[in-house]
Amino acid sequence: MIKRMLIMLLIVGLLLGGIFGFIRFKNQMIKKFITAGGVPVQTVSTTIASAIAWTSGLESVGTVRAVQGVEVSSEIAGIVERLYFQQGDNVKAGTALLQLRDKEERSKLKSLTSAAEIARITYSRDQSLLRVNAISQQIVDNDKANLDIALANIAEQQVLIAKKRIAAPFDGKLGIRNVDVGQYLNVGTPIVSLQTLQQVYVDFFMPQQALASLKTGQQVVVKTDVYPELTFPGEILVINPTVDEKTRNVKVRGLFANSAHKLLPGLYVTVTIATGREQHFITLPRTAISFNPYGALVYRIENKGKDDKGNPKLLAKQVFVTTGESRGDQIAVIKGLQEGDTIITSGQIKLRNGSAVRVDNSVQPKNDAAPTPIDR
Repeated sequence: MIKRMLIMLLIVGLLLGGIFGFIRFKNQMIKKFITAGGVPVQTVSTTIASAIAWTSGLESVGTVRAVQGVEVSSEIAGIVERLYFQQGDNVKAGTALLQLRDKEERSKLKSLTSAAEIARITYSRDQSLLRVNAISQQIVDNDKANLDIALANIAEQQVLIAKKRIAAPFDGKLGIRNVDVGQYLNVGTPIVSLQTLQQVYVDFFMPQQALASLKTGQQVVVKTDVYPELTFPGEILVINPTVDEKTRNVKVRGLFANSAHKLLPGLYVTVTIATGREQHFITLPRTAISFNPYGALVYRIENKGKDDKGNPKLLAKQVFVTTGESRGDQIAVIKGLQEGDTIITSGQIKLRNGSAVRVDNSVQPKNDAAPTPIDR
């Protein structure tokens, strides 16, 4: 019995020893293979750190507003009898735009005019009779009141007739016509848009922290994706005297010359306000900078000569940097780099300090200071 037990224990020991020996042998072979192969070379893209001129400023987005702009409408209802304008016309203040049917009103005006003439004659006769005491003062006063009422009725009817003829309230450019001859026009129905475009406003919001840098008369530049190659200069006209309690933003209005009528009311624009002098900063694409709790860092490439195959031996070295303001896809680097440094712009996720790298710049990340969104 004891002999069988010893034989069984011996077999189990040999079996376990073989298993553990195989595992150890496998680990040694894996380690040997990795050591022989070395750390794999990582492929990255790079850029050369260079300084460009930046003028510190504030940026926002805004909306173009007409200095004067309305949807022309009627104060009274009626049937459109005649149109005097063409769509897209430039008109002067007081130019007739539309005539509502007013035959009934003019007929009534004639009746009121006749009644006023009778009241005038009666009052004139009363004055003659009063001088010879042939009539009482009370009758004269009543007839004078009747004349005044008749004249007031005429004035009221003339105003009503005048409202049937709708004119441009100010100089401007007309838009698309919304009514036709013969159409019944309700009160307030839009007839045509009228906009003054020689000058326009641009309304935009700035955070309350920017208030110290803003003042009326300050130069402002706007751009729009409608004309990406153009800039439109203007100046701050007014700064709202209150700050919005919900957003802590202040509304600002700029005034811009617009003789070519390129800035139209409702247009979306980007606003830039220069607040400082021109400075030179090293700028990098956003993808080149990694942010972590310890700060911002980049990978700089160092050339360590050539390897045993004659290829350049390039290593990635971590460098902590101090960043400044950003514009579009670019970030300014205030401290930590020199002009001419070769900086890795993509592929950092695979790297650690001292990793061997290979450069492939066939694909580069975006590096545009003023990127334009593209609708697809």
